[in-house]
Amino acid sequence: MLWLTIILHLFIGATLAGVGIVVLLVIGQGGAWALAGAVLAGFLLAFPVAWLVARAMHGDGT
Repeated sequence: MLWLTIILHLFIGATLAGVGIVVLLVIGQGGAWALAGAVLAGFLLAFPVAWLVARAMHGDGT
């Protein structure tokens, strides 16, 4: 299940980071630190999300 979590993290992290960047650009906050924060937040939030999705796909979910 670890490999599935890692693979899912790649896709989920990129998606969350992209959503964060788009949101920041739409609201006019296009600074480098804000964009870097959105990427970091997407990367960190992807860990628990990927774990939950992998657990559900593996059949260990609720």
